[in-house]
This record gives sequence, structure tokens and C-alpha cells, in this order.
Amino acid sequence: MPTRRSVLTAGLTAAGSAAWTAGALGPLLRSRHTPATRPVAATAPLVQKYSLPLPLPRVLQPYSTADGTDRYRLTMRPARAQILPGLWTDVLTYGGHFPGPVIRARSGRPVTVEQHNALDMPTSVHLHGASVSEQDDGKPMLTIAPGQQRTYTYPNNQPHASLWFHDHAHHMESEHVYRGLAGTYLLTDDLEQDLPLPSGPYDIPLAIRDARFDENGRLIYVMGDHPNRTTLLANGRAYPYLRVAARTYRLRLLNSANLRSIRLRLADGSDIVQIGSDGGLLPRPHTTDAIALSPGERADVIIDFSRYPLGTQLILNNTNLEGGPADQLGEVMRFDVVRTAVDHSEIPAQLRTLPPLPTPTAERTITLHMDEDGRPDPQGYINDKTYDPDRIDTLIRHGASEIWTVTNTNQFVPHNLHLHLVQFRILERDGQAPGPAESGLKDTVMVMPGETVKLQATFDTYRGTYLYHCHLIDHSAMGMMAQFKVA
Repeated sequence: MPTRRSVLTAGLTAAGSAAWTAGALGPLLRSRHTPATRPVAATAPLVQKYSLPLPLPRVLQPYSTADGTDRYRLTMRPARAQILPGLWTDVLTYGGHFPGPVIRARSGRPVTVEQHNALDMPTSVHLHGASVSEQDDGKPMLTIAPGQQRTYTYPNNQPHASLWFHDHAHHMESEHVYRGLAGTYLLTDDLEQDLPLPSGPYDIPLAIRDARFDENGRLIYVMGDHPNRTTLLANGRAYPYLRVAARTYRLRLLNSANLRSIRLRLADGSDIVQIGSDGGLLPRPHTTDAIALSPGERADVIIDFSRYPLGTQLILNNTNLEGGPADQLGEVMRFDVVRTAVDHSEIPAQLRTLPPLPTPTAERTITLHMDEDGRPDPQGYINDKTYDPDRIDTLIRHGASEIWTVTNTNQFVPHNLHLHLVQFRILERDGQAPGPAESGLKDTVMVMPGETVKLQATFDTYRGTYLYHCHLIDHSAMGMMAQFKVA
């Protein structure tokens, strides 16, 4: 595995702003390619689409529930998975599961996960979107050595949210996540449970990403290689199908790609109802025809299959192609409507009430930037600095509520920003109020080239040192990462 990362146009498939939500992405994504990122002839086998079923991630069961704490054990180890029809692929896994497993947790009830590292590289497990102590946050330099183990404690002292966990070992996180070290963590609470939303087998985690394979089905990893990662995976399988009943389903969408953003749309243009984002339910449902997600972002959506006759085969499209092959990047999976089912679920007009934002106590300016002049070893910067684990970049008073004005100063390369520890609210995007898809709690926000996003976060839980970084994770591995300290 390489330890020195280089990329120029990594992440040019990213999106999430009003520009690409409206379908005007193309002009923003004209770029030059260095030799390291110039598209090359594909060597992957021709994939027969819709020949394999969508894998449903395994829900883990705790080995102990004593003293009101759910305790789990996982071993990070190599495994093999059928990603492409007729071929087996070497992957990295949590507990041998590909796609990664699901942990279901409840607010107010602690969870511990004993992580054993049976790989030949250090790892560090970050629960993305969670409020945890700094020792349990999966810090890039606080790693688990090969053959060692570490127990992470998640107190779950926060409202419901669709979270995920993944590797965060610096300079290795990009390849580890690409090869499979990612899983789902669904945190629920009484507010969510009391709503008549689709549940049980009709509530499905759906992680979407891209990948590149050789002719034998082996994953090819090259830093910043997104132009050649043209095979789309849903729950770790290329172009699967899912047999559904003619009723409503809740899909927990996650963009788990390293660099590629997606814009999901049903092939017939039918409505999708978004009910949640990174930090849980939106205040109100949002009806749309497309869902935009940059790497690390999540969206909970409802799709009503009762409007289709039995026998319907419905493609889930990706309309964010960035000049790639439409026959590969334009389709994600297929829904096959095969049976009827009773459906007592509903989508309430009001999902939750978010408390009013407190009066801000400070304002900060954050700039995101990476070298895009063609140099052979470009780096990523936050406020013109690369990541230094021994440096505190931002000192925050405990209890403060701050407004951060985040600007992407690049001409070609998009970024997003992920804050550890906190969920935040988006106040403005280029001076305009956020759209309904960004009306809830967020921990990751897209920032297109030249764009400015204003957000507000309140730091009233844990004290300690935490990260903020671009979640186009090749960029963070290149240095686009900084630390804040709450004291």
C-alpha cells in the first residue's frame, strides 16, 4: 500500500450544491488530467447487470447486554466476496462481512465494540456522525497495530441518526475504505420509533460507491483514480436487483465512495420522498425527483412501489456521470416489483422539531484548497496548511456555538467538509437559504469550486481534540485535514 498520495482532479464527480442538483454540473467539472489521473482503457470484465440479488447487510447481535450496555466484537480481516457475477474478489472486512455489517443502537443505551486487527496494516475505527470522547473517535494517529485490539465506547447520547463506521488511519484510510472497511450504525430513539414509517424488512440500508476491477475481478486501487472507477456497486455488488413488494420502503442511502458523488433518480422520474439526512429526520418530508450525495453524506428516503403493477422492473439511475460511460455510471440497481403486501406505514407531515439555533458566540473562516497546477505530488490544505497531528488549528470554548464560513477556493476541484463530534445546521449556500434537503442536521456538506457555505455548530458535549476534513478521503489523506480542540 502506498504511503505517499498524489492526485490532481480527485473528486471531480462530487456534487451537492444547487448547481448540480439542478442538473448544471457539467461546466463546473471541466478539468485537466495529470498522467496519474488520465483515463485509461478499461481492463474490467464485462458485467452482466441485474444477474445477482442485492446483498442485505447482516445485522449484528451483541454478545452481552449486561448492565444496560450492548457489547460487540469484530475482527478486521481479509475475506472474499462475489461483487461481479462469476468472480470472487479479495476485500477487507469487519468480521468477514462484505458489505459491512449493521449495528442497531438506541439513544441513551451505550454500545461497546471490541475491534481486533487481523490485517497487516494499522487501522483506526471512526463512527462517522457520532458524539463520542476523543479516545473513541477513531483518531488518525491513534491506531490499532496488527495483531492488537481496541474497545470503542459509544454512549449514544444523541438523537436518532443513520451513521456509519469506517477506517481512519492516516495515509491508509483511503485504500482501506475502498477495499471494504465500512459498516452501518443505525441509531434510533423514541421519537423515530413512534412514527409510522416503513420498518423491519421494509427498512433497508443501501450503500452506493464506485470501483475498478481487473479482468480477474480484483479491485484495483490507485490514488485519485476515480475516472477509471466506472463500475457502480450497491451494498458491495455490481448492478444488483432487489425484489420488492408493491408497498412503501425506507432506504437508508449512503455514499460510501472515496471520491465520486452521485445523483440518484428513478428511471421513470417518479417522486422520491426524502425524510432524513446525516443527522436524522428532516423537520418535514421533502418530495423530489433526485437525491444528491457527496462522499460520506446520507439520505433517508421513501419510495412507494405500490404505484407500479406487478412485474415492473424499475432502474435506479445515477445522473451524475462526469463524462464517464453512461452504460456503467448511469445505472445503479434494479427494483423488481414481484408481490403484494399489507402496508400500514405513513409519512407524517411533521417529522421532528429542531430547537432554535442559539446566538452564535464566534465566527470563523475556513478555506479548502488543493494543488491543481499539474505538479506531480499535489497536496490538500485547510486554511493554507496541511494536516499536522501535533498542531491545534482551532481552539473552541466548551459550550460555544460558532458560525463557520467555508469556501472552496479551487477552480476545478470540489470538496466537502466533515466535522467530527458535532452535527451542524446549514445557514446559507452562496448567500441563499439552504434547500429542503439541507434543512436538517448535517455532519458533512458539499462545497463546489468557488462556492461558500455557512454553517453553525454547537460544541457543548465532549471536551478534547477532534478533526475536520474533506471527506473526499483521498483529499484528507493528502493533508486536507485539521484539528479543533474544545476546552
